[in-house]
Amino acid sequence: MKLIVGSPGTWSGMALRVSQCVFAAASVCAMVTGFGFSNYSAFAYMNTVLILQFMWSLGLACVDIFSLRNKKDLHDPGVVTLIVIGDWIMAVLVFAGASASASVVILFTKDLDFCKVYWRLACSQFVLSTILAFIVWAVDAASSFSGFWLLVSFF
Repeated sequence: MKLIVGSPGTWSGMALRVSQCVFAAASVCAMVTGFGFSNYSAFAYMNTVLILQFMWSLGLACVDIFSLRNKKDLHDPGVVTLIVIGDWIMAVLVFAGASASASVVILFTKDLDFCKVYWRLACSQFVLSTILAFIVWAVDAASSFSGFWLLVSFF
């Protein structure tokens, strides 16, 4: 078993997955509790992707916990390939959603002063949710990189 920080079946890999779950759930909660988020497709897309990210990370965190508890090795090229491809897809989707939401937030807060005119919109919650989505993406990118590094070490 190769010791690569953040790889599947390690304590650091489980920590990355749990942090992805926590930040994705926090981002979705921040967005959903804000008034008017469902009127904008970028916010709805980001929420959908973050819910998918939460489920993906929760499933892999459970696999990591099972692997650590039963001392099973997840460093099989087939398993690692599946995890790396899934992480890449999720990282691209989360980055697209966070970027789209960031563009809407910047448009509302800086360009149009939309948040001052429509005071009922929860712009601060939209900003918080977008920042948390970028944190999810950063942690997902770290997890993808460590999985890719493990995958490359097989060959």
